[in-house]
Amino acid sequence: MRSGIRPRGGPFIPVSEITLRASRSSGPGGQHANVTASRIEAVFDAGRSASLTQAERERIIRKLGPTVTAVAQDARSQARNRELALERLEAKLAGALAVPRRRRPTRPTRASGERRIKAKKQRSERKRERRKPDPGEY
Repeated sequence: MRSGIRPRGGPFIPVSEITLRASRSSGPGGQHANVTASRIEAVFDAGRSASLTQAERERIIRKLGPTVTAVAQDARSQARNRELALERLEAKLAGALAVPRRRRPTRPTRASGERRIKAKKQRSERKRERRKPDPGEY
C-alpha cells in the first residue's frame, strides 16, 4: 500500500490528500463485476493541497483545473485498480508540473536555405509547365 505519490521529482503528495472512491466496474470480471466495487477513482484537489507550493498549485490549476481525476477499472482486483489510478494521477500531475525548456533561437544553415530555394524553383517550374500555352508564343 502506497503512502503517497511523487510526480517525477516534484513534491511528495500523501494519500491523505487524495480522495479514493470505489464503484462497480464495467471492465473485466464477468459475473464477479456485478458484486464487487473494483473501479477506483482517485481525485486530487490541487486548490486545497498543503504539499504544493503556490507556483506548483497555479501550474496544475492552469493546465488541469482545480481537481485532477484518474480512473482505473482495468483489473479485477480493487487493490490493483487503486495502484493503477494512483499511477495515472501521478503521471497527469507530472505532466502538469513539467516546466518546458526555453527554445534557443537558431538560424537555418546555408545548405538548408539553398535546398528550400531549389525546391521552390522546381515547384514553380512544374506549375509553369502545366499552364496552357500562350497563343502569342507560336
